[in-house]
Amino acid sequence: MTRGSNSLAEATSPYLRQHADNPVHWQQWSPDALAWARERDVPILLSVGYAACHWCHVMAHESFEDPATAAVMNRDFVCIKVDREERPDIDAIYMNATVAMTGQGGWPMTCFLSPGGEPFYCGTYFPPAPRQGMPSFMQLLEAIALTWTTKRAEVDRVGVAVTEQLRANAAGLPDPQHPLHERLLTTAVADVLREEDIVHGGFGGAPKFPPSALMEGLLREYERTGDPAVLAAVNRTADVMARGGIYDQLGGGFARYAVDQDWVVPHFEKMLYDNAQLLRVYAHLARVTSDPLMRRVTEETIAFLRRDLEVVGGFASALDADTDGHEGLTYVWTPAELAEVLGDADGQWAAELFTVTSTGTFDDGASTLQMRSDPDDVDRYESVRARLWAVRTARAQPARDGKVVTGWNAMAITALAEAGAGLDRPEWIELAAWCGREILTRHLVEGRLRRSSLDGLVGEPLAALDDHGALATALLMLYQVTGERPWLDAALDLLDNTIDLFADPEAPGSWYDSGSDAEGLLARPRDPIDGATPAGTSLIAEALLTAAPLTPIDRAGRSAGDYAALADDTLARGGVLLDKVPRSAGHWLAAISARLAGPLQVAVSQSGPGPSDLLVHTRRRVPGGTVVVAGPVDSQPLLAGRPMVDGQAAAYVCRGSVCGLPVTTPEGLAAALSSTPAN
Repeated sequence: MTRGSNSLAEATSPYLRQHADNPVHWQQWSPDALAWARERDVPILLSVGYAACHWCHVMAHESFEDPATAAVMNRDFVCIKVDREERPDIDAIYMNATVAMTGQGGWPMTCFLSPGGEPFYCGTYFPPAPRQGMPSFMQLLEAIALTWTTKRAEVDRVGVAVTEQLRANAAGLPDPQHPLHERLLTTAVADVLREEDIVHGGFGGAPKFPPSALMEGLLREYERTGDPAVLAAVNRTADVMARGGIYDQLGGGFARYAVDQDWVVPHFEKMLYDNAQLLRVYAHLARVTSDPLMRRVTEETIAFLRRDLEVVGGFASALDADTDGHEGLTYVWTPAELAEVLGDADGQWAAELFTVTSTGTFDDGASTLQMRSDPDDVDRYESVRARLWAVRTARAQPARDGKVVTGWNAMAITALAEAGAGLDRPEWIELAAWCGREILTRHLVEGRLRRSSLDGLVGEPLAALDDHGALATALLMLYQVTGERPWLDAALDLLDNTIDLFADPEAPGSWYDSGSDAEGLLARPRDPIDGATPAGTSLIAEALLTAAPLTPIDRAGRSAGDYAALADDTLARGGVLLDKVPRSAGHWLAAISARLAGPLQVAVSQSGPGPSDLLVHTRRRVPGGTVVVAGPVDSQPLLAGRPMVDGQAAAYVCRGSVCGLPVTTPEGLAAALSSTPAN
């Protein structure tokens, strides 16, 4: 660490590097930075954000780039910058403190800590001048410095009290109180559907975030129960998002959220984790409904990932919300701009198709592009779209956060592999396998998984539980769709390592979000609630559930039974979330639904590893969460003693440990899959 100067140029985080030229003497989080605060006997000013965050940029420009403000920060504080995407453990602890103190959270997050890390004052964005009852940032700095020197006992009391509360809140899920029974899921789904916005799609009011994990969970419940109301709710949300401004009608890919109820105006940052989860949902819907819109969105989202996010090492984290300091500048249009590019006739037609109005739907009379109905002339649409795209690519473009995050890439791997298998697109499977190789090669360092890399250089922060859970599932999916044994070996080794590092030995099925070998913070975080990304605990539950039927009987180490028992313990604890907060338990819903469906496994016995016609049909037809393997008889556990039938490929359908007779036709497979599950 370079004390007394800005040290962020040494960081592997693009967000930290954005602040490397600030006059603030920013430090990275480290024991040495905390020690410096102790030596100086000054508080720590902790600023947490991420590269694509609009208001993080605003506060940086207003305050952190201002020499006068920086002088006060440097004089009275040790200033530490943290990328929340690189250090989710630090972010989780201090976001909990911020919410506890203010009733709300968000980024940029601004916290004042003792040299020991205890928070005594927290907030989010602070303006450069007083505004709507909010003090200016400079006023806040001066007040905190004065309080530190004149009311130290009070500061210490608050810090201790907040720290005790943070530790109490990290107790984890209670012992199982809700048996894994169909009634639990039925009640949870009914509660969710009551909160659906039937008119505009989605759940709840503005701002509206894509309910990605919840949609996948609901889809699995539709496949398990056949309830048409559940499918209708998912379809409504998927359709309106795909047609709204939150979806990039020219380039594909979804923005982070919509600020309005009707999905018209997005917050323009595009995150890998949103698009990975939504890709899984839209590909799943494309299989279930054969809706061409769902298929098109799947294809365009994958094209977006390849074109805009593919980097050395995997897929980049995000595209910025801003372009040249203006949010959405790259994406919006006026009727005059359409006419200039397309001519009057096509310009008018495009304005009507994309809902570009004279008054505008965004700032300064410009409009986001929507497509509320399908074009009446497909050839004209393709021509218009191509010409607009050519002009848009010549505009200034948003910055890219090139950081490769393990867990987010893992979710992309799973989605790509599922989409490729279910929609018979082997090139998507190849893309998933490329990403899997990149992550394993670069992020697995001496047996320990790391959180992220940049330009192929792996960072120091260790991977969290969500990275482990998501990657284990991704590797297991790659094994299923390729039949290549190294993916399975890597997945099971990772799972064993995860159990050793993250499982709570005192409470089977309870997990910590940081490993036992991670840096000691105020509390060891664990948050089982699904948010913008699924909780690490629900992700590891999915991985365990998937691993159990794939684990070789003669494997040294943990057995299939070990994984199955731990999956059940974990899911049983998660049941309380479906009971209390079902909208925030979407991935739990998906995993528990898969468990109560059997869990379902299909083994296709065939002459070789290539996709037989029966395997292609199986992958297209099976419900989400099904384990599907294929190969010659005895080539793996699910194919032990399961030969082809009369020289034809044969599918063996099992629910848990109960298996049916082999089937050799699509009709036989459909009948086997529709039989009543043995709960």
